[in-house]
Order: sequence, then C-alpha cells, then structure tokens
Amino acid sequence: MSYDVRGEILGFEDTQKVNITEVDTLISTMTDVNNENITFTIVNPYSLREYSFDVPSDIKVLLEINEKSNVSVYNILVLQKPLEKSTINFLAPIVVNNDNNKLAQVILDSKKNPDFGMAETIESFRKK
Repeated sequence: MSYDVRGEILGFEDTQKVNITEVDTLISTMTDVNNENITFTIVNPYSLREYSFDVPSDIKVLLEINEKSNVSVYNILVLQKPLEKSTINFLAPIVVNNDNNKLAQVILDSKKNPDFGMAETIESFRKK
C-alpha cells in the first residue's frame, strides 16, 4: 500500500511517498517509492509493549485525523545481529491514517514520555 508522507521523516527529507509491506504481525518494511535503496524496517509497537501517546494537533491536521479515523502506528527498527540486539526508536513513531493513505513521523518529548527510549532493544521486551 502506498502512503503520502506529510512533514518529514528524520534524515530523509526527500522521501515523499512510501510503500508499507507487512512481513508478519511484528515487522513491516517501509520503502521510498522513488528510491528503493531507502528502506526502513518498522515494527508494530503494540506487539511488544503498552504504547500510548498524544498525537500533536498539527499532525492530526496534516493527516486529517479525527475520532473516527483508522490509524496505525509504527516505530523504526535498526537491525542488528543477532535480531534481539536490534533497537527500536519509541520517541519518533510513524503515524498512519489508513483512511486517506497519509503518514507522518511524530517526535515525542522524552520528558513527557519518560517510559519511551530512542534505542530500546527487542530482547528487553522478549524477556518480560
């Protein structure tokens, strides 16, 4: 499925349209439509932990999100060997409005979200 990027993905400001492909219930890939060399591995955070945050109003406007919107959330995974050492950035989620195929990256304030880290390992959730 293709999605229009609203705002910017940190470090990838030229990425304007992406495809998201589900690999399994935990992992998906997000690939830049115009540059297949830019691919992100993303995870469904709800498969790993309790994860809740307030979507900022400017992102809601960008994505046209309302109380009835079908929204998905992903986090970028930095792959490592072994896989359990891979890290997840819970402070910069990707929010997707599935109703209009728009997405944006949200940057959360670490002081307001002290339970979320920028580089949490998969193994730290598998042991719980």
